[in-house]
Amino acid sequence: MFKLKELQESTADFFIYPPPVIRIKRTEECYRQHHLILFYLTQKSKLPYTHSPKMNGEKMTKNTKELGAERLKRIQDAYAMKMPDRIPVTLNLGYMLARLEGMTYVELEQDPDRALEALEKWALYFQPDSISGGLISGAPNIILGDRLTKWPGYGLDDDRPFQFVEGEYMTADEYDHLLSDPGDFTLRKFMPRVFTELEGLTMLPPIAMMLLAHGSMGSLAVLKSPPLMKAVEALLKAAQANIDAMQSMMKTGQRMTELGFPSAMDMGSMGVAPFDFMGDTLRGMKGIMMDMYRRPEKLLAAMNKFRGINFEACLQAYKFTGRKVVLFPLHRGSDGFMSIEQFETFYWPQLRDFVLDLVDAGMIPTLFYEGIWDERLNYLAELPKGKTRGMFDRSNMFKVKEVLGDVMPISGGFPVSRLKVGSVDDLRDFTKEWCEIMGRDGGYIMSASSAMDYCDKDLVKAWVDFTKEYGQC
Repeated sequence: MFKLKELQESTADFFIYPPPVIRIKRTEECYRQHHLILFYLTQKSKLPYTHSPKMNGEKMTKNTKELGAERLKRIQDAYAMKMPDRIPVTLNLGYMLARLEGMTYVELEQDPDRALEALEKWALYFQPDSISGGLISGAPNIILGDRLTKWPGYGLDDDRPFQFVEGEYMTADEYDHLLSDPGDFTLRKFMPRVFTELEGLTMLPPIAMMLLAHGSMGSLAVLKSPPLMKAVEALLKAAQANIDAMQSMMKTGQRMTELGFPSAMDMGSMGVAPFDFMGDTLRGMKGIMMDMYRRPEKLLAAMNKFRGINFEACLQAYKFTGRKVVLFPLHRGSDGFMSIEQFETFYWPQLRDFVLDLVDAGMIPTLFYEGIWDERLNYLAELPKGKTRGMFDRSNMFKVKEVLGDVMPISGGFPVSRLKVGSVDDLRDFTKEWCEIMGRDGGYIMSASSAMDYCDKDLVKAWVDFTKEYGQC
């Protein structure tokens, strides 16, 4: 019989799980002792013991490179609206990682090495096709004194998730300034209002005065003023924090790929529906709703301008990184925010045209239809077939499949509530029906409808396994 020290020192081409990960030689003796080893490891790592000759549905004889290639093809086939060998399943654990590891949310965000270690551990346990921690670093926002967001430990308790704090940071009488010189408005008005550490930017003269070249040199003296120097220093610190966060994300992605879990999205840039662009950070919910009645022409003009600006930003990122995916989190277009008539005037035409611009430029718009879109699915059917991707939240997913199954690859929508409470038997029956309907003709990726922060690990594990069992195509 192997001793633990001998197992650790031996070489191999497959993993025993759960972590700690130990490589062992592939021999008949290994197979005979598989369950004994698993039992020992699960006692050490406090993870459930799964009595199975397979590794959560994947043969133990496959190495991580082979598993990764299989999983990547499965995901790519689904995105290409082909029939994969089975429905791929992806996990975005988010703050659930902190709960699984007994960490605070602050610790998870501020200790990327520990977060990666936790993600490795639970990736090997759940064994999905793709997995991510899903956290966006709040460090740059905190450094700048962001008034629009709150983070664990910054305006919130250490165990509370990120929050967006909407406000009106552009007044109704500032449309003309925004439209005539959006760069100047952003630099000298918007940024000082949103970020406490950038209030010194209000001291800057109009940037266009630099067109005088040598004649504008006298205005440079203001750059040495303490408020402006403080603002510049804060921007440099935030830039470094952003670089650090990006490097951590790249390290995480590389490590997950090494373990056989490819990226499911590979996002290159962020797109924003023009209506959301104006409503999220500038006018706020109340302001933009009033603008639809009181100043519709200026609202439409501003949305058209920022559609072009956002497109240029996406195109620049695509040229720089080569990544085609543009992620759109859609906030105000769902059922209930506005009437169909308003949707047809203020939301859909601008979003549709933006999406078409991106498609024509070779990019892949990936739209997260937050909320419920049941009354608007026929508009989504106007999009070019196979050129966009749809992620869904609380829409009627069987209706989504019926209306859009031949228009776009579909992901998400699985009720996160089913992964929080309930019996395993009920989850089995629900997942089986879900796979039968959503997996029909391919083009579907199994994932939760929204954040998995409070999901039960045993239900998540069962859900992944049931998807593999009933998602065979």
